[in-house]
Amino acid sequence: MILVTGASGTMGKAVLNEVAKEAAKSGENYRAMFRSATEAAKAPTGTSTVIADFSKKNTLPSALRNVTSVYLVCSPIPQLIELEWNMIDACVNAGVGHIVLSSAMGAREYRKSFPSWHRRVEDKLKSTKISYTILRPNSFHQNVLTYYAPSIRSQSVFHASMDNARVSFLDVRDIAVVAAKSLAGGEHSGKTYELNGPEALTYSELAEKITRHAGRPVQYVDIPADVQRKAMLDRGMPEWQADALLDLQEYYVKGKGGHVDGLLEQLIRRPAITMDQFLTEFGGEFRPQPEVKGPVEVKPQTEAATA
Repeated sequence: MILVTGASGTMGKAVLNEVAKEAAKSGENYRAMFRSATEAAKAPTGTSTVIADFSKKNTLPSALRNVTSVYLVCSPIPQLIELEWNMIDACVNAGVGHIVLSSAMGAREYRKSFPSWHRRVEDKLKSTKISYTILRPNSFHQNVLTYYAPSIRSQSVFHASMDNARVSFLDVRDIAVVAAKSLAGGEHSGKTYELNGPEALTYSELAEKITRHAGRPVQYVDIPADVQRKAMLDRGMPEWQADALLDLQEYYVKGKGGHVDGLLEQLIRRPAITMDQFLTEFGGEFRPQPEVKGPVEVKPQTEAATA
């Protein structure tokens, strides 16, 4: 039995879809872990689901019943270390045989930001007797949508303090293929895979590609890190998250994120999804969205009402 955690998140959902495909061929049983019944209802048809939470240790044993292999992923939040440690301890107690851990590029040597948090989880996992595979992916194609599409839609521009640093973006769906294969252990047991995409792009080159696929001019504007920090805080981003993202950018600016080595293609046994392919699929997300008009709902006034 395979358990996929974080099944409602970007990475977990992609892994769940890939595991479901593999299970349809092999007959392997699998289960998806969600924190709410609402999210569990969105699981692929035929998926066994369980409601559990890393922060609630008493919910984990039932999620792990009869489970032999676990895909472990957590949102990049300050509690990541504690939460994933809880799950690793629960896996030890449940007799889980193999864990595929979703880590991050830079966990090997960078002692700041998200990579440093993931490294502590990696070390915890390695201290157990559980077989493991660790995945350290570069930045996702999907991050371009998450972080830059909103300002591109409204202003045809996106900002960061990346200078001319190159990033080997890759698609979460390709990472999911590696994760699904690794859940079987075997040749993947004890391996740490640093996963890069098929090409290394500067943000200016990324803007050119978005321009081409979105059918509208898009510009990348490099700004000082302190200006970017203020902009993130002004948009309501928590201070810890703004600082962590800037620390991560610093890692990339040092030239650490531009490797292209072909390992991903070797593992998935086909060409990796390129940024052009991704933008062909999602180019519409960078265009202004039509305003959706509907009936006006009149709500009763309360003391908490705002303008």
